[in-house]
Amino acid sequence: MGAGRLGAGRRVTAPSGRLGILGGTFDPVHLGHLALAEEVRETLDLARVLFLPAGDPWQKVGTGVTSGAIRYALVERAIADNPGFAASRLEIDRSGPTYTAETLAAIADAELAAGREPDLWFILSAEALAGLNTWRDPDRVLALARLAVVPRAEDAEDLAAAAVRFAAHFPGQGDRAVFLAGPRLAISSTLIRARVAAGRSIRYLVPDTVGAAIREYALYQPSPAHAASTP
Repeated sequence: MGAGRLGAGRRVTAPSGRLGILGGTFDPVHLGHLALAEEVRETLDLARVLFLPAGDPWQKVGTGVTSGAIRYALVERAIADNPGFAASRLEIDRSGPTYTAETLAAIADAELAAGREPDLWFILSAEALAGLNTWRDPDRVLALARLAVVPRAEDAEDLAAAAVRFAAHFPGQGDRAVFLAGPRLAISSTLIRARVAAGRSIRYLVPDTVGAAIREYALYQPSPAHAASTP
């Protein structure tokens, strides 16, 4: 279809060297992230998927976001056994607000410095795609990377409708996006934090290495006030 290709589970044959980029807060990284990255890697024949934890909020007061260093450590533990995955500190080491176009440009420069022609695929949800036209330099984003658009498990986003909206906002650029059907795993970082705070198991929701790190760093514990009020 003119608004972009619907992947729907078929494998897209492509030369090796392609780099997928999966950004997120990853607070914490979980099996849904890993399954998604593996699905996109295999479907688009990516050489690697780069996990890119978001930086510490530059307006930190009241955000409640775990430090970038710890979130990066969780990602490293989660992906350690998959040679097709890598992690980047690019955004957590940058101060101030970050913009996708600048991040993609920096990754493209790093690929060139490593002797590889940049062939970037930016992985994002259909929900995020809906706001792409409001981002800073969206045309530059599309010039630097193609988009691998995936559904969010917790909504009923119609990928065909997302493709139509993309074509309306970015006419003539339908070949810059591929729409993939899944996987749709109903796991979220919010759910995991809530379960830890409630003293519930997160086994089979995160890799065992991430669960161990959450215990090691004592992450997502209830606040002292909440703990004191619990009978």
